[in-house]
Amino acid sequence: MKFLDRREFLGGAAALAASPALAQTTAQASMPGDVDVVIVGAGAAGIAAARRVAAAGRSYALLEAQDRIGGRVWTATGALGIAHDRGAHRISASGRNPLVSLGRLAGLKLTQPAPFRRLYVGSREARDSEYDNFTAARHRASRAIVAAGEAGLDLPAARTLPDLADWRGTVSFVLGPYSTTKDLEEVSTVDYARADDQSDELVCAGGLGRLISAAAGTLRVELSAPVTRIDSRGRGSITVETDRGSVRANTVIVTASTGILNSGAIKFEPGLPKRTGDAIAALSLGTRDRLIFEFKGNPFGFADDQRAIFKSDDSRTIALIGRAGGTDLAFADFCGRFGLEMANAGEAAMKDFVAETLAAHFGAESRKLIGRAEAVRWSREPWILGAGSVAAPRGGSYRRALGEPVHDRIFLAGEALHETWWGTVAGAWISGERAADAALRLIDRAGAAAERKASPRRRQ
Repeated sequence: MKFLDRREFLGGAAALAASPALAQTTAQASMPGDVDVVIVGAGAAGIAAARRVAAAGRSYALLEAQDRIGGRVWTATGALGIAHDRGAHRISASGRNPLVSLGRLAGLKLTQPAPFRRLYVGSREARDSEYDNFTAARHRASRAIVAAGEAGLDLPAARTLPDLADWRGTVSFVLGPYSTTKDLEEVSTVDYARADDQSDELVCAGGLGRLISAAAGTLRVELSAPVTRIDSRGRGSITVETDRGSVRANTVIVTASTGILNSGAIKFEPGLPKRTGDAIAALSLGTRDRLIFEFKGNPFGFADDQRAIFKSDDSRTIALIGRAGGTDLAFADFCGRFGLEMANAGEAAMKDFVAETLAAHFGAESRKLIGRAEAVRWSREPWILGAGSVAAPRGGSYRRALGEPVHDRIFLAGEALHETWWGTVAGAWISGERAADAALRLIDRAGAAAERKASPRRRQ
């Protein structure tokens, strides 16, 4: 695992309001009629699934609970007046990520962020020897976790850490809360070991939401249509109920986060199988909430989208992204248990902590450089309830279980279902395509069976 190269959490995301790709989004008084496939959620997984179904010539209803598309990829101006990523900020595995080609075909500018990550020790940047010591400690820790996972020892990742001396707190933060969104005590060594390193990252000029918008194209999306119940007891169809009415379909793809599925916001009739429920519980969401703030004039010489961390005794710290999107905005990411604690404390507490951290590392005068600020608390977003999925110890095998069909006709999708790209936009996208392929095969088999059943009657 490379330093901070694992993943920017799936974050959140609609496209920019002015984008023509949103021309097909609607919030009508009534739902569509019967369709082949209902897709619950218009994030990366839902959009990928809908594209696949539409390309196959099948009818669909893409239902989104929020008033925007994108789920945890969200580009907006907020109260700061500058477009910025409020959730996912980077696309990883750019050499293999299907969204990269889609973005380039749409004419979007995708560039590599600053490759150099800055490390601060007290009131100064780390010396070369300190960078080397930190890197060595991080590699030793990551190798120990991976070795346990590859040996089939499904343990809390924190229990495998070697002696890291005074780098333990910083390494634990980087490999745990910042890379996975959970503290290492809550991370399965097996799940960690299976995660794919994705060092080749790109950022999208104007925000990652523009890429999601381009990918959605002219898909029809029903906005502000939260699904409340999915009833698959009928022999011929599944009924999907929303606040705006119901839709019937042959099959359903559910891309809601494990946070929503764990909350019971969507009722399933009959209930979910125990194996599916156990998998959802084991793959709960961690925390990565963000304070976006003005940091004008680039006083500390950050390159565009450059990341920085601070040496600390424990995980009660933040990660910083300077010059976000090449603007005077900076991001402070609050992750793991401490991130949730600060998110619950509120925006003012988050801003105070950022000010204290900057003063400790850049001098007291840095407080005066912080302008307006706004918090995005994904842990409190009612239709998300967290960041990326992370398998709990002894839960490393559950991603595969989550991919099993529910009652033969319902398929789950989202970043939680990808065994090696969990916690990424790419993982969500690919899982949506896989779920769509499974749904289309089911429809084709049902159609073939109906044809075989009808053919003897035609001969008579």
